Amino acid sequence: MHRSWVPLAAPFMLAAALCSPAALSQVAQVAQAVSPSAAPAGLSLSEAIELALRHSPALRAAQSALQASEGAVWQAGARPNPELAALVEDTRAQTRTTTVQLSQPIELGGQRAARLSVAQLAQAQVAVDLQAARAQVRADVTAAYFASAIAQEHVRLAQASSDLAARALDAVARRVQAGKVSPVEETRAKVAHAAAALELLQAQSEQRLARQRLGSLMGRPASGLGPISWRASVDAAATPMPDMVGQQASRLALAPVLSQARLEVARSQALTKLEQARQTPDLTVTLGARRDQEQGRNQLLIGLAMPLPVWDRNQGQVLQALRLQDKAQADLDAAQSRVDTQWGELNERRQSALAEIQALQRDVLPGAESAWQAAVTGFELGKFSFLETLDAQRTLFQARTQYLRALGDWHRSNADIDRLLGTDALDAPAAGPEKDQP
Repeated sequence: MHRSWVPLAAPFMLAAALCSPAALSQVAQVAQAVSPSAAPAGLSLSEAIELALRHSPALRAAQSALQASEGAVWQAGARPNPELAALVEDTRAQTRTTTVQLSQPIELGGQRAARLSVAQLAQAQVAVDLQAARAQVRADVTAAYFASAIAQEHVRLAQASSDLAARALDAVARRVQAGKVSPVEETRAKVAHAAAALELLQAQSEQRLARQRLGSLMGRPASGLGPISWRASVDAAATPMPDMVGQQASRLALAPVLSQARLEVARSQALTKLEQARQTPDLTVTLGARRDQEQGRNQLLIGLAMPLPVWDRNQGQVLQALRLQDKAQADLDAAQSRVDTQWGELNERRQSALAEIQALQRDVLPGAESAWQAAVTGFELGKFSFLETLDAQRTLFQARTQYLRALGDWHRSNADIDRLLGTDALDAPAAGPEKDQP
């Protein structure tokens, strides 16, 4: 949730009317303090993602599921066990007959190969789940990281406004004591100072919440994160953005949701083949020996057994598998439509944020900086009032806030594309939204 910072103008207005020209140097120091270039070095986005990937419980669960699927593949390839049987007829030793036989079921119709194919496709689905889990972690960390960065810069802006409001209140109090202004002005200054202090408290609360969310993703307490070094994650080369729409077919093929749907279609087809193979009865081969004590001789036993598919021909399972195959194909078509729609929306949002960043870099931020510098120079020459100077400074603060918000939108769009495609969109060549701005 983004709040407007227009209420921060109140302290500037009071200070404009009441402070002396000597306060202008302090204003310049405050403006420099809230400049993005003054952000201290600290946690970078790549470091946050690396820590989150290392400590994510969801990622460990997905990795365990992938390891478990190896056992399913192994089991699917196992052949039926042989059966050893012993039979004793008659309890009298002189007339006793003892039979020992070994039976081996033999799967026919390609059942083992079909069963193994089903298990391997299921394992491939789990691998896609792991890929999607990694993309989810990267996207979540990116969103939390820039939420923390924005909250951090908002605290800096609110602190600067609060400092100016405090100086304005001191100036008003002195002028009231000197009898130069009405005590009403002091009351207004107190209200403005209280409003600025409230804005600061709210900004600090938002920063703590944002850092707690980021720390929970990284497996670290919020107190151990340090400052957010957001500039290190956005200093990309200012090269034109490649035509991502033109690469749509190849990039969307990597989307985990589509890979998962295609694998489900293949698995349902393999399940259909497996159920069809099970319509062929298994053959059981028996080899054994019989000892007849009364006749005093051994007999060799050889046998073949096969169920007769008279009542149960597995036709119900085959029908179910065929209908599930149709469902999987329909799910794939629906997933393709959803991904196409999401891709268009995300790409448009990303390009819009990038255009806003470039406009801010090209026109708004330089213009706001130029206006503020001109106001400072004009004030020193007596051509502008202090009110106009502080109003120019407020405009510069608001432009920097808007720039940081647009920058966060750009990276969140990248994160959502990463989440959709299952690839690191930040690795792609990108137009750098960050230059050496004031």
